Amino acid sequence: MPGVGPERQRELLAAFGLPARIFAAGQFALAQVIGERLAKTLQTHDNAAQIEAALAWAREPGNHLLTLADAAYPQALLQIPDPPTLLYAKGCVELLNSPALAVVGARSATPQGAENAEAFARTLSEAGLTIVSGLALGVDAAAHRGALKGQGSTVAVVGTGADRIYPARNDKLAREIAERGVILSEFPLGTPPAAYNFPRRNRIISGLARGVLVVEAAVGSGSLITARMAAEQGREVFAIPGSIHSPQAKGCHMLIKQGAKLVESAQDVLEELRWTGLSSHAAGKAAPQAALQADDESTAFLLHMGFDPVDPDTLVARAGLTPDALFAILTVLELDGRVARLPGGRFQRIN
Repeated sequence: MPGVGPERQRELLAAFGLPARIFAAGQFALAQVIGERLAKTLQTHDNAAQIEAALAWAREPGNHLLTLADAAYPQALLQIPDPPTLLYAKGCVELLNSPALAVVGARSATPQGAENAEAFARTLSEAGLTIVSGLALGVDAAAHRGALKGQGSTVAVVGTGADRIYPARNDKLAREIAERGVILSEFPLGTPPAAYNFPRRNRIISGLARGVLVVEAAVGSGSLITARMAAEQGREVFAIPGSIHSPQAKGCHMLIKQGAKLVESAQDVLEELRWTGLSSHAAGKAAPQAALQADDESTAFLLHMGFDPVDPDTLVARAGLTPDALFAILTVLELDGRVARLPGGRFQRIN
């Protein structure tokens, strides 16, 4: 209803209890809580068509309406100052109550930033963390793609109605998330992409997670809003440093100066969260000796690689490997966040 947003809704619920009692209350009683104008709106506004549309949407397979009273409502959001009273979820709602990390960053990400976002998200997802982001272009989209390759999957918190896909370029990605992850929105169905909705949804991105990792961000970026909200909500804030000459690194550097944790690999994040998730347990139990041997081989390979960008042919010559063996090692190191894939088919050691 116009003017009766989440804050007013929570005030009414606190004063009267269940929604049925709110609508049964007289205008005078309602006015004591929300004022005469909104009390009149509450009693006279006809939104039956929107209600029926929402109920019809919720009856479709995979669609869910979640209220504060539902067991499937994300419990982490109950810890933040302004939890949404109603959520529209499309996909696997079980993910909303799984351990999560938010990965956010610039829409106009550099190729290296997008690579880092996807590699970090994939490794963290393999460790069992659900990756939360905002379905925007650049870092967000890369984080979702990486997360879908791991065990933790992903949650996309959108600034439109859950029945809309924005931006259109992420149509295929959004559909994959709806099938294997979850699309989440607090906005009514049909809500268009209004600029003021996106900063508001950022509190949900950070609220769902144990921490927020900022991959790239210019000063003034919306990602810094998410980081600030995370800090206010008592969540961890992580940032990846970049070149001192890159505008997309200045926001991360500012966060680090303000106390965000500088991270150079996904393992840094896992250690800070004290996370011993699925992959580390599985690897430790399955073949500890094989893991030690693989680690020795990786260390030796990284010595051949150095820290400068290098092409595969040079690596084959330096390490004395076949191309197949080379790419097998590079894939493992990339998943571990120790090597990044650069434009032009080159690779660079980052840890």
